Amino acid sequence: MSQVTPEHDAPSSVNDARTLTEVVTRLRRALRTSIRTDYPWEALPMAQVELLMALADHAPAKIGQLASLQRLAPNTVSGLVQQLVEGGLAVRDSDPSDRRVARVSLTDAGRQQLSEWQQAHERRISAALDKLPPQARAAVADALPALNLLVDHLVTP
Repeated sequence: MSQVTPEHDAPSSVNDARTLTEVVTRLRRALRTSIRTDYPWEALPMAQVELLMALADHAPAKIGQLASLQRLAPNTVSGLVQQLVEGGLAVRDSDPSDRRVARVSLTDAGRQQLSEWQQAHERRISAALDKLPPQARAAVADALPALNLLVDHLVTP
């Protein structure tokens, strides 16, 4: 009598979700580790990088807007913004319509840091893709539209 493990009982979408979660987690960890190995100057925590990305797309932005975009508490985002401001990567300005509200934007140094971070990752991923057999590389490329759609469904409540 063979034992059936819960993994074999689970519907295909649950197994796919489990596998995708594991792969994405390993991919993020590998990217984080490799960038710090190859580029030791890269010391920005991922939360700050993600905030720089949000600012690149939505600046100038209020703390509350950034908190909503990042799905973080406003006080957490405020602390991250303060770190970026202290590092010269972002600037806080008063909102012209309400002086009590701060609006955050990237500085030129912040845009440069984000660009360098993105280029470093692109080089790492490109080098890894080049090591894949052509079929695997094509499968990754073919999966990108579906992964983008999946992200859209995850971001939209």
